[in-house]
Amino acid sequence: MVDAAAAEQFLDANPQFAKQYYDTNFRPKIIADLLDNNRKTAVDVSKFHDLSTVEESEILFDLVRDIQDNLHMEKSLFNLMKHLSFMMRAERMSLFMYRQRNGVAEMATRLFNVNKDAVFDDCLVQPDSEIVYPLDIGIVGHVASSKKMVNIPDVSESPHFSDFVDDLTETKTNNVLAIPIMNGKDMVAVMMAINKLDGPRFTTKDEETLNKYLNFANLILRVFHLSYLHNCETRRGQVLLWSASKVFEELTDIERQFHKALYTVRAFLNCDRYSVGLLDMTKTKEFFDLWPILMGEVPPYDGPKTPDGREIVFYKLIDYILHGKEDIKVIPNPPADHWALISGLPVYVAETGLICNIMNAAEDDFFDFQKEPLDNSGWTIKNVLSMPIVNKKEEIVGVATFYNRKDGKPFDDMDETLMESLAQFLGWSMLNPDTYDKMNKLENRKDIFQDMVMYHVKCRKDEIQHVLNTRERWGKEPDECEEEELEEILSEVLPNSKVSEIFEFHFYDAHHTELELVKCGIKMYYELKVVDKFHIPREALVRFIYSLSKGYRRITYHNWRHGFNVGQTMFTLLMTGDLKRYYTDLECMAMVTAGLCHDIDHRGTNNLYQMKSGNPLAKLHGSSILERHHLEFGKTLLRDEALNIYQNLNRRQHDLVIHLMDIAIIATDLALYFKKRTMFQKIVDQSKTYENWNDWTKYMMLETTRKEIVMAMMMTACDLSAIAKPWEVQSKVALSVAAEFWEQGDLERTVLEQQPIPMMDRNKAADLPKLQCGFIDFVCAFVYKEFSRFHCGDHPHAGPSAEQQEGVERPEGGARGQAGCPGGGEEGQRGASAKLCGGQTSNVCRPVITIKDLYCQLKMLRHYEAACYVVGFPAKVPSVFFQCHFFGISHLKGSVHSENISHFKTPAPIICRGCIYGYLSPQLSPRSAFLLHRFFLIVSVLNYSVVARGLMVRSGACGEAPNISLPTCRNLTCSNLRDQQKGNMDLVLH
Repeated sequence: MVDAAAAEQFLDANPQFAKQYYDTNFRPKIIADLLDNNRKTAVDVSKFHDLSTVEESEILFDLVRDIQDNLHMEKSLFNLMKHLSFMMRAERMSLFMYRQRNGVAEMATRLFNVNKDAVFDDCLVQPDSEIVYPLDIGIVGHVASSKKMVNIPDVSESPHFSDFVDDLTETKTNNVLAIPIMNGKDMVAVMMAINKLDGPRFTTKDEETLNKYLNFANLILRVFHLSYLHNCETRRGQVLLWSASKVFEELTDIERQFHKALYTVRAFLNCDRYSVGLLDMTKTKEFFDLWPILMGEVPPYDGPKTPDGREIVFYKLIDYILHGKEDIKVIPNPPADHWALISGLPVYVAETGLICNIMNAAEDDFFDFQKEPLDNSGWTIKNVLSMPIVNKKEEIVGVATFYNRKDGKPFDDMDETLMESLAQFLGWSMLNPDTYDKMNKLENRKDIFQDMVMYHVKCRKDEIQHVLNTRERWGKEPDECEEEELEEILSEVLPNSKVSEIFEFHFYDAHHTELELVKCGIKMYYELKVVDKFHIPREALVRFIYSLSKGYRRITYHNWRHGFNVGQTMFTLLMTGDLKRYYTDLECMAMVTAGLCHDIDHRGTNNLYQMKSGNPLAKLHGSSILERHHLEFGKTLLRDEALNIYQNLNRRQHDLVIHLMDIAIIATDLALYFKKRTMFQKIVDQSKTYENWNDWTKYMMLETTRKEIVMAMMMTACDLSAIAKPWEVQSKVALSVAAEFWEQGDLERTVLEQQPIPMMDRNKAADLPKLQCGFIDFVCAFVYKEFSRFHCGDHPHAGPSAEQQEGVERPEGGARGQAGCPGGGEEGQRGASAKLCGGQTSNVCRPVITIKDLYCQLKMLRHYEAACYVVGFPAKVPSVFFQCHFFGISHLKGSVHSENISHFKTPAPIICRGCIYGYLSPQLSPRSAFLLHRFFLIVSVLNYSVVARGLMVRSGACGEAPNISLPTCRNLTCSNLRDQQKGNMDLVLH
């Protein structure tokens, strides 16, 4: 065997072999032993001495073992400071942690009086024993502010030294070595060594040693800080996530919302107990509460107030107990001496809006916290964090107070951040119950206003007696009568369809009172034969039509008369023409109802004015503002059981009629007209590709979309139908429309301070004929032209059936397929003209009027308007003949004699067109004379005559053929023209 001396000699001679042998056989085990957590440091610290390399390595491995173990920041730093105090021969060392409390930076002791023989528990500073330095006091504050190491050989000569700790601990500080511990640019802590034991001061070598081992302190604190930040952010994320889930579960009540949110996040708040005080949000007192104060019976409130001036009154306190057995206590109207309020902290926070972090409640001299245990468990208040709960309006709605952090430490800035996030979120979440409360109030207010509107619009018991006089007839109310009894009354009071002319396109509402129009409206439902078929209650039908008449405002044009005219025109289109062949009785009922409802509650101003004036309707409805309002108003009436004429329809039928009403009423918006007319034109073109009319009808009945488009255009035709009525009707309607437009123009000029467009400017009234021409050309003409093409001469709009108009003969000139349609025979054409013009035929029969007749009427009226504009009517015509306005003009067939116009109140002298040429020729330009000649030519072609108040114009010259050349007309004169104010004279051209 080789002895030890020989082996040692060999290894000394072969160091490379020795290292390889050591690394292979011993190194792993030695390193493993050094990193063993159970290993004790093999360094003798009983007395100070210089460390060998092995001992210093042993200390380093001891520090590494601390980091390797589950990191406990205070224990690791305590171990480091023990080693440093031994190596630097310091009497003691302390660690001050940087923190912010209530927004103020400070340094607080965490480890105090650490020496080589110290015990961890003795050096760890408890929260209630902390020594705190502001950054402007003491050497610690100076190091934290400057972020530089300081080595003070004699503290008595340092301007930064404070003997506060010496006096408190009865110790003596001679010299100090202090160094800041940083995390990047952020201050984390200050480590301080006090009193060099083997010298007068700390040396440069001590500074190097402290700097060298500071890396371990930095690493320990950084890992701890990152871990703490991660924990805080995780907690904050969980708090916000869970509170959000509960906040949005409860939208109706702020108390329940707060309770659910705070209770759900209790595990993440890291405190033993917390309370939430909710503040009274009343800003002004009721008059009956002010009277005792004003009378001197009660002293005025002189206590603290919130920043927005409210008296601080906690109307409810919610106390969450998390220590021991969890519990929740809700205290309504808590007394001022309640333990959560008696300290004055919640009131102070509510008054100032500040966050208050009290590190030692028992020693605080500003707030008087209860020092005795609050319950049988012995729980006492140690540290407190209180903050306001602020809503989006920056009003303090409550105060949240958290007591005793679970780890015994005071609440730090991260706790403040977390709690503030929760309080801020809760404050913002109040927007939900506030909005819900506002919605509830608006809903209740809407219901109240709707009830008020229904009270004034809904047909009353006394009003229904105007139609259903059940009290006089049966001695009881309509709801007490049987349907047969109501039907008996209606059969007597409803007008005759023939006499009232509800089947006629030339129907004139001025011949009827508003009550008669209500009865005519009821009659239309009977003529549609839907009352019995769909079991419409008679009382509901009467109440509904009567309520519709009351729902229209008494304005110039868009009143009940206009609403009825549109409904009546829709009824006439369906009943006297082939358009009904595409629709079922249910659909026809919906279309007529939509016509009657289409302008209910119209305000006399258009959609653009609603937007300009900021009307709530414009904010409620984005497009087709008034049309959607009319629709909703009509639906509101139908939702009332007493007015619901659809109450006996099944679900599918009810959905269908409401859907059709939606389309029909919205379609009256002329802004949509230009979008749909191309589609309608394509449908008309498609109808021409069918040779068999029945095949086309079957196809259309199955095409829902095409039927809806046709219905929409029918609504437009009905809404514009006044433009195609006889002149005596159309002229008055045009002036009514113009008057309503001028009223809106006045509002725009006075209220909105804007210049109205020419159509609504009463100062440009002379342009009315020109505007009428444009309206006819660009809007109206297309509708009637396409409808006349849709159902041309081969497919006329047949008149009412024999059952509908008893005793009405059909005109001569062919079978039903041709009679009454232009091109269907001379007699049929003349009959159609007679009916369109409102005159009487020699026979008892009244010919059928078609859409094509309306189109011809419209063309004639268009040229009359053009003549008025070009010639300058009425300004250039003597008032002796035209009385300055073209009122009461009618169209009569054939020659004009006094017996044909006996229905006029004022007899009118008769004058031929040549006389007009003769009188006006000196005033007209050649173009104006040509246009006037063109106008009378069209009148002649259509076989019409024009009658004006004070003047009558015949189609041709008196007793002569109508073809009078323009030059001849220019030379014509009229004798005794100014003497024709008395009687009826036929002025004959000589």
